[in-house]
Amino acid sequence: MKHWIQAARLRTLPLSVSGIIVGSFYAMSQSLFNWKIVLFALSTTLGLQVLSNFANDYGDGIKGTDNEDRVGPKRAIQSGAISPTAMKKAMIITAVLTMISAMALIYFSFKDTNYVYSLFYLTLGALAVTSAIRYTVGNTAYGYRGYGDIFVFVFFGLVSTIGIYFMFSKSMENGYLLFLPASAIGLLSVGVLNLNNMRDEHSDRKVGKNTIVVKIGGAKAKIYHYFLVVTAMILVLIFAVLNDFHFDQYIFVVAYFPMISHLITVRKNKDPRNLDPELKKLAISTFLLSILLSLCLIFFLSDIIVNNS
Repeated sequence: MKHWIQAARLRTLPLSVSGIIVGSFYAMSQSLFNWKIVLFALSTTLGLQVLSNFANDYGDGIKGTDNEDRVGPKRAIQSGAISPTAMKKAMIITAVLTMISAMALIYFSFKDTNYVYSLFYLTLGALAVTSAIRYTVGNTAYGYRGYGDIFVFVFFGLVSTIGIYFMFSKSMENGYLLFLPASAIGLLSVGVLNLNNMRDEHSDRKVGKNTIVVKIGGAKAKIYHYFLVVTAMILVLIFAVLNDFHFDQYIFVVAYFPMISHLITVRKNKDPRNLDPELKKLAISTFLLSILLSLCLIFFLSDIIVNNS
């Protein structure tokens, strides 16, 4: 059980639900809420994250990408703690459970109406499951071609945040500004992936895993990383300004302090091995940002909407 928990990479889970939290609280601030939708949205997103982690362990393990040159904790297949066959079975089980959760989410969101929306979300769920697996598994794994950043931004940023809000509202008429924090969460999630790829640049280059970091090099990857994190911070600030946040609503900037500290550490870093602790710092900072921003939405934005209506 200990090895399976390690393979699930629990430290990545808070980051994966950040978009769900913001999208749900944004809907709640507009008096739209259903705990069943939130419950199954969380279970679906967590299932996708765990599936992605299992698939990453499996794909990199059987291809030899996870070897003695790799920096960071040893993976389950790499260490021999879990066999490739057992991991493959776990991927299948996780994929099935995730799709069951996704179907329950769709049912409680649309029930026997809006069949077009139901079909769209069902297709999106199947695509998400497939993409989580194909990141490192197979001869055409897109993670080996530098497209992992796009998957993370779309599914853990836009789809997670905007998708859950639409399930509540069935409309984007009052939710277009949500694209700002959704994009921010997506960029920060890409930042965590970029850190991982910066840490593993040397070993990835040797085995032909052409991540964006391998393609552009470590120096430019740092600049790319600054862009991801700083742009995310700016987008949330713009979201607050456009929503006429009061001074005390800017409590979410507390999450910016560990992010700034993180950027300073990345700038000064000379050894990629030292970046491993920064993954957790950025992931937790993103989760903290989502919590603080959500509290502002539920306690403050609802009053603004009522006053304007």
